[in-house]
Amino acid sequence: MATDNTFILAGVMGWPVAHSRSPAIHNHWIRQYGLNGSYVLLPVQPDLIGDAVRGLRALGFAGCNITIPHKVAAMPLVDRIDPLAKRIGAINTVVVEADGTLSGFNTDAFGFIQSLLDAQPDWRADAGPVTVLGAGGASRAILVALAERGAKEIRLCNRSWDKAQALAQEFGAPVKAIAWEQRHEALADVALLVNTTSLGMKGQNPLELSLDHLPKQALVSDIIYVPLETPLLTAARQRGNPTVNGLGMLLNQARPAFQAWFGVMPELTPALRQMIEATL
Repeated sequence: MATDNTFILAGVMGWPVAHSRSPAIHNHWIRQYGLNGSYVLLPVQPDLIGDAVRGLRALGFAGCNITIPHKVAAMPLVDRIDPLAKRIGAINTVVVEADGTLSGFNTDAFGFIQSLLDAQPDWRADAGPVTVLGAGGASRAILVALAERGAKEIRLCNRSWDKAQALAQEFGAPVKAIAWEQRHEALADVALLVNTTSLGMKGQNPLELSLDHLPKQALVSDIIYVPLETPLLTAARQRGNPTVNGLGMLLNQARPAFQAWFGVMPELTPALRQMIEATL
């Protein structure tokens, strides 16, 4: 934990990275808890990621977040990888340990699950089948998180069948690949629907999905946070489904990283939510 005599430095590596909300989130917590430190942007070109990660210790950093496009490339650059991150296949957090070695973690799984629990404290992964749309990096973290929490059936729908099939084979039960053309029917009897694709994001193509087969009590999560309410969430809310937007995952994934660097597990306050929402 930062003290009067210790300045804790952390940041986020990405390319590009100027759009990241992470500095606003972490610096808000630094002020809230009266800590002595700062969280900065670290724009790092892909061909320099090795130099950047290995330079954290020399520059006096406590660690950093890793974002697109470095989440996989950074894995072989750390000395040890948390088992959950290894299973996900990507890291988003690096911690410089007391002995100078580097540890890699992935907090996206925690962030996603906590966002659901914030919305529905009694939510359970084993309440019924889950349909997940998309097979990218965020989907990997969410699939692992749901399986770890006890989901018994996860239907993975992706526009590229080969990618969905490969991911289902890699993770095994409870994940099974479903053709994109069958995504509408794949909503029948589910307890949770998750969109991890960019469809519906500002500036992207819409997500074409009929909710006719979706049970009215099913929870609908969209990890997109620009806009906060995607067309999917609007359609779900209008038919009576409970919904969760992507802001909760964004904020919650930052909490374990902050704790690792600054020694405090920060709370999510209305003031923080309102501040980040104002930037969206």
